[in-house]
Amino acid sequence: MASHNALLSGIDLQCYENNHAHRTEEMDVERLVVRRGQPFSVVLQCTEHIPQHQDHQLNLILHLGKNNEVVLKVSDSEQDHGKWWFSQRNAQGEVMLTLHSPADALVGLYSMTVVLLSQTNIFILWILFFKQFEKDVVDICFEVLDNSPTALKNSEMDIANRGSPVYVSRTITAMVNANDDRGVVSGRWDGEYSDGVAPTRWTGSVPILRRWSEDGGQKVRYGQCWVFTGVACTVLRCLGIPTRCITNYSSAHDTDANISVDYLFNDQLESVSEGRKDSIWNYHCWVESWMKRDDLPEGYNGWQVLDPTPQERSDGVFCCGPCPVRAVKEGEVGLKYDTPFVFSEVNADLIVWIVHPDGERIQVSQNSKVIGRNISTKSVSGDFREDITANYKYPEGSMKEREVYKKAGRQVGQKNKVPGQLELFIKHAPAVHGTDFDVIIEVYNAGREDTDAQLTVTSNAITYNSIHRAECQRKTTSLTVPAHKVLRLQYDHYGACVSEHHMIRVTALLQPTDQDNIILQETNIPLKMPVLHIKIIGKAIVSRKLTAHISFNNPLPASLQGGVFTVEGAGLTEAKEIKTHGKIEPGQAVTVKFSFKPTRAGLRKLLVDFDSDRLRDVKGEATIIVRTKM
Repeated sequence: MASHNALLSGIDLQCYENNHAHRTEEMDVERLVVRRGQPFSVVLQCTEHIPQHQDHQLNLILHLGKNNEVVLKVSDSEQDHGKWWFSQRNAQGEVMLTLHSPADALVGLYSMTVVLLSQTNIFILWILFFKQFEKDVVDICFEVLDNSPTALKNSEMDIANRGSPVYVSRTITAMVNANDDRGVVSGRWDGEYSDGVAPTRWTGSVPILRRWSEDGGQKVRYGQCWVFTGVACTVLRCLGIPTRCITNYSSAHDTDANISVDYLFNDQLESVSEGRKDSIWNYHCWVESWMKRDDLPEGYNGWQVLDPTPQERSDGVFCCGPCPVRAVKEGEVGLKYDTPFVFSEVNADLIVWIVHPDGERIQVSQNSKVIGRNISTKSVSGDFREDITANYKYPEGSMKEREVYKKAGRQVGQKNKVPGQLELFIKHAPAVHGTDFDVIIEVYNAGREDTDAQLTVTSNAITYNSIHRAECQRKTTSLTVPAHKVLRLQYDHYGACVSEHHMIRVTALLQPTDQDNIILQETNIPLKMPVLHIKIIGKAIVSRKLTAHISFNNPLPASLQGGVFTVEGAGLTEAKEIKTHGKIEPGQAVTVKFSFKPTRAGLRKLLVDFDSDRLRDVKGEATIIVRTKM
């Protein structure tokens, strides 16, 4: 600290002005948080007027890392291209310093030493790549980086690589899951979450990050793909890397890297796959981050896939990416990182096999159009879906798409066999959770003669990532085609075994008695969930009380107990729970009131979740425009 008669009396970091200019004001206004490549200014306050012509010796020195592993002297000349430099202007006892960081500056928490003549002052600033706007999140994000295995083993090497978004983003994908390190979130998919929080209960990333930090880096239980994705998006945005969340519907998990998903069944429609099974997830989430890829040939800058969900190891660690989206579309699976795995997620073929008791394996179908559908992100223009499937692959089934698939490493095409005369289809109307619904199995005979066959139909409760929970119903019928069969799924059949993802898989196997043309069809039926209705009472103004009326109708033919609403909204309120009293009978409506005071202006969302003993993860949201105090 400066002495009473010293020339330099203080430093104004201009946190409000700089953070506003760098779009970090919602992260913090009491500390300096700036983005690399963009200038910022600080003011040195002096005890006497400094004439413009007087040449005072001014030096700026930067320190980065817990143990000051990196030391940088800031140049006073713009001629040092690609390095830190500063300019100064003197005015009435003050000196304004404008600092310029290079576009590839290392990110992290800096301390800056200011030496004027022989006097020294030190101040602190955060440097980001170019957001999640919640207090203390930026500290936690760098804490995540500091706890990576590389940082703990060799902090100097880790700090030196923090100028590379490739290195930083890959580190984050590994650290968001807790499989190999002191990562943030522990994944679980078996439905047993009593020692933690069910993945569907989380409504935001910030509570997860805060819990991890407050517990000293202990893993937070539990997450699934959308949780890992949300946390990764928060951390990467906060570090200044442009990032968006992606959802791929009918997403493949190819465990043996053969660019196909292989399903093996016996004659009774029982899975006989051994070891780790290929699967198709009803949907899967990851993030894309925009960055330059100096480590790859020209043409692969831009959006990169990063998948923090622990599925397969990459270089011995559960992480995935960054993988150029363009490399996926062009089938360039030799480019790093993890391009073959991502290619399979969006463009593998589904091949179904029947395995006979003697071990003979017969391919019954090969489908090139089922995997990688409706690849989506949130539009920047509003709360609606933007389809980006064309970024990942050429039109399904087109000659170009098949050429790319072949280039990626596997000869494609159906087996050379005479088409069978029987066709099998599964149809269903929209299914509402809590109601009975019909599934229609249709068999068509394109031949000239009636055909005897055996039809086996099963329905199973599954999770979104294709894990089998329980069989709901099984029927086997001998029939003479033409015919169709109606399978009625009653709530009593599926209510007790349905997973938290509310998904039923219906599989039909048709085996003609005198033909080899075995047919298998499968469809996933999502059960539509009820929604919560939210009405906001009052004008939304910062620090003024608002009241939300939240209502819910029980759609099940059974009563609900232990009902609880969880309410949360960034800039509106921290997570709060509201418990209901007594039973909620079938068809009964329940309404609760919740009051809160918005803390920040702008477009905000209030998120509400309802859980009970028999019905969980009922969601609702309300969009609120909050204005500043009048």
